[in-house]
Amino acid sequence: MKVLLFLAKGFETMEFSVFIDVLGWAGNDYGIDISVETCGFTKTVMSTFNVPVTADKTIDEISPFDYDALCIPGGFEEFGFYEDAYDVRFSELIRQFDCHGKIIAAVCVGALAIGKSGVLTGRNATTYYLRDGLRQKQLSAFGVNVVNERIVTDRNIITSCCPQTAPGVAFELLKALAGEEKMTIVKKAMGY
Repeated sequence: MKVLLFLAKGFETMEFSVFIDVLGWAGNDYGIDISVETCGFTKTVMSTFNVPVTADKTIDEISPFDYDALCIPGGFEEFGFYEDAYDVRFSELIRQFDCHGKIIAAVCVGALAIGKSGVLTGRNATTYYLRDGLRQKQLSAFGVNVVNERIVTDRNIITSCCPQTAPGVAFELLKALAGEEKMTIVKKAMGY
């Protein structure tokens, strides 16, 4: 199995790293056939708080047929997150993953990129809930039924409400890819 981890400019490093760690433990320590490739609009992507990360590929090198899932960490507006997250090329990539029924897992405001693509219209999802629900209102404006829960799964799409939920999203993704039994083994080994 192969997972694509998309790095929008201004992505939050904690929300990015959990996918690498959880899926890395699954593959390295438990022999689950799973790998992660990162991608962005550029080879070097500046994350929130100006930490540069080198992506494996750029978005123009990506075919959704090569992957089983797409992961989207959230990020900060003031670091340019929505410039990449709302880019039409990324919206199209999200639509391609969804139309093939592939898993899409987003942490926090990563859900807004999915909402912007249109694939969440009429479906359940969640996003960052603090600051008077500003981001939830934005998600709702995309025609999404916003559910006030920590992690929401609607068919192939997993969303969450804040950075603290990032490990939970990564474990839900692992469960969807490898099954509950294998996910539980990895989760226990990691102390969760």
